[in-house]
This record gives sequence, C-alpha cells and structure tokens, in this order.
Amino acid sequence: MTDLSLDGISLLLVWTAIATYVLAFAAYTIDLAQRSAVSTSAPARTLVAAGGNRGDSPEPAPPASAGSDAHSPRRVWARIGTSLTVLAFLFHLGGTLGRGIAAERVPWANMYEFALTGTLLIVAVYLVVLRLYDLRFLGAFLLGMIVLLLGGATLGFYVEVAPLMDPLKSIWLVIHVFVASLATALFALACGVSVTQLMQGRRERLLAADSVMRKAKKSPRFLTTIPSAETLETLAYRFTIVGFMFWSFTLIAGAIWANDSWGRYWGFDVKEVWTFVIWVLYAGYIHARATRGWRGSRSAWLSIVGFAAVLFNFTIVNIYFPGLHSYSGLTS
Repeated sequence: MTDLSLDGISLLLVWTAIATYVLAFAAYTIDLAQRSAVSTSAPARTLVAAGGNRGDSPEPAPPASAGSDAHSPRRVWARIGTSLTVLAFLFHLGGTLGRGIAAERVPWANMYEFALTGTLLIVAVYLVVLRLYDLRFLGAFLLGMIVLLLGGATLGFYVEVAPLMDPLKSIWLVIHVFVASLATALFALACGVSVTQLMQGRRERLLAADSVMRKAKKSPRFLTTIPSAETLETLAYRFTIVGFMFWSFTLIAGAIWANDSWGRYWGFDVKEVWTFVIWVLYAGYIHARATRGWRGSRSAWLSIVGFAAVLFNFTIVNIYFPGLHSYSGLTS
C-alpha cells in the first residue's frame, strides 16, 4: 500500500468534510420539514438577542441565541445538524491546515485553495454567529452552498502543490486574500438571511391581504417559526456592514500590493475592476438600506446581487478573463 502524501491526506480530509456537510445539510433539511408541521396560524416568531428585552420597539432585534427562549422547542434535528457541522468543520480545518503545511505557505494561493479557505471561513462565521443568534433555520441554505462550492472546487479547481509565482511572494498574500475571504464569508451569511427575508416578506404581504389568504397558506410553513422580514433585514444589514469594512480594506490592500508588484496602484485589470464593482454594489446596498424608501425586498435583492457578483468574480473572472491576476486561475 502506497503511503499518502501530506497533500493526499489533506484531500482525503476535505472529501470527508464534504460528506459530513452533506449529512448536516440533510439534518437541517429535516428540521425545516419539522418546522413546517407547525400550524400556519401561528405567527412568525419575533425573538430578541441574548440578554435583550421582549417587547415593542421601533427597530426590530435579531433572533436570539439557541435556547434563550424558555418556550422554544428543542429542535433535535437542528442540534444534530449543528453538531455535524462542527465535526465537518474540524475535518475541513484539518484539510486546510494540511494543504498549507504541504505547501509550506498559507493555503490560499490559487482557486482551489481560496475556495478551501473561503468556505472554511463561511462555516466558521456561521458557527460563531450561532453563539449569538439562532440562525439554524439557515443551516440548509448555507450547508447546501458549502457542499456545492467546496465539492465543485475540489473536483474542478484542484491542483498539485506548486511554488508561488513571484507576484505572490509577499506579506500581502497573507493579509489581502485572508481579509477578502472573511468579507466573502460575511456576505454569504447576509445573502442567506436576505433570501429568507424575501420569502418571509412575501408571506407577510399575503397574510396582510385578506383576499389572498389561501395563497399565504401555500408559503413554506417553516416561515412561521422564524423572525419577521424586518428583523431579518436588520440582521443582514449588520453582517453586510462588517463585511463591507473588510472588503474596503481588501480594495486598499490590493492597491498597495499592486504597487509593490507592478509599480502602480491601479491599472484597470479586470480583477481590480470587479473588486471595485463589488465594493460599489455593497456601498449602494448600504446607502439604499439607510434610505427608508429602499428598505424591504429591494434592499434584499441588492444584497443577493452583491454576493452573486462575488461568486462571479471568483469563478468566471478568474477562469475566462485574462489579466495580471491570471495566476489566480487554474494552474499546475
């Protein structure tokens, strides 16, 4: 039997993580099905952050941490999903660290490694946020996305460990790409909340119109167990604000790195342009959300479009648009 290399062990851990994420996705999906068994006559829950007060207020509070509501159901399958997510995260972390040790550098120098680290941070942020807010209803959405992104990257973007190209031999590789990955994780979480907000908002509009009460009953019944659309919008906005700060730093750090590598801060390279386009989209979202006329579904769609642009920048731009950042595409 041939001994596995460290990179081979890393790849095995990544596939184990993917398989465990699939199990977590299934558990979260069962939890949503059980939530759907709740009577549609029950109002959507309005929860408050841990330590907060329940009551009327002009600004809705985010959903509370799991278990903070004495009357909340135990949601066994949600707990199983979270436990499996933690286990998968540990496999994922081991695979990522193994790749970095095998390469003797940070594990985010090409598309496969960036996907490896980026998805790891999405799960990490989700697990951290679960300590503050009960977002287990997002588990199926996020874990499904993780399986698609990580599985697709492992199948399509995997390359053997290779030496760094000269422009990547910089401390800015550590700082710039890690902060961009962290911003992406927060944008992914905001996108998931915004998708749920749109669904909840549609249900609330149908319930408000007596003439279409029957249509409201056709909405996914698990929506009766999650916070209101306004509360979800507030939470998505908070995630986006933090992510936007990290993305702004990404843009600045990228310009400094470009000057160190190529002797200019900005050269209208396609990757630079798309990074700026994403910044503009999220700046527009924040501005629109601050303007009352653009709250609700329109701001949610801006959040979703912004994250779609992030995914477009990572995939289509890297693969099909040649430029100075071509080393970030498929390499051998």
